[in-house]
Amino acid sequence: MSWVDVSQRWKLKLQQVDWYLCFGLLFLLFVLLGLSMAAWKLNLVVNDADALPIEAVAIKGERDKTSDEEIQAALRDLMQRSFFSADVNQVQAALEALPWVYQASVRREWPAKLKVYLVEQQVVAHWNGDAWLNIHGQVFDAPKRESVGTLPLLAGPEGQSKLVLTTFRQLSELLKINGFNLHSLSLSPRHAWHASLDNGIMLELGREDKMARIQRFINVYPTLEKQSKSVAKVDLRYDTGLAVGWKNAQEESH
Repeated sequence: MSWVDVSQRWKLKLQQVDWYLCFGLLFLLFVLLGLSMAAWKLNLVVNDADALPIEAVAIKGERDKTSDEEIQAALRDLMQRSFFSADVNQVQAALEALPWVYQASVRREWPAKLKVYLVEQQVVAHWNGDAWLNIHGQVFDAPKRESVGTLPLLAGPEGQSKLVLTTFRQLSELLKINGFNLHSLSLSPRHAWHASLDNGIMLELGREDKMARIQRFINVYPTLEKQSKSVAKVDLRYDTGLAVGWKNAQEESH
């Protein structure tokens, strides 16, 4: 085959090519490459903490147990990220890990601010000595704060905190309307209830009929108060009666 034949064959093939389609595909390829480059550069900028830093964190919500220093320490590493790459869920988790924070909500505010709303634990009692109970009966650990003030002492087996708090509220309300203040309440592993009043009187309530037994104490206390000795302990674990321990007798026994 001569070079002339080869040349004519190639000319024929080139005439059959859809050049409009080829140039269209080539144009589309350049567009896709351009978009990929733009997306790559945008990703670099969005994740560049120097280009788009988080300039401020606005904290709202009433708090008197969580300091600014604790919040800054919790967010220190997360603040090194850019405004767009910072994960608000991680910020929320870091804040909620603070001991006195019950709940946190976080959102971005353009152009460079995070807005945070904190809800602190609403503590209502001590729990098993060194822990705390919040208003929902949930146990949490946190360092002591002066703003907490005096709280009742509650105790019980693991998983029984809500029951103990509910019972405390019921007994406390009945006692309070009759002039008594419930200082502590505990539930033993055998599910027996023990209470003490702020005047130092110990109450043994047993396992059942707690409210009825408290009412029995309220009814009989005026008679006990007339005695020459002070009441130290009242055992109400009887169906119809009670046993009284006197302070003088207990002091003499030691």
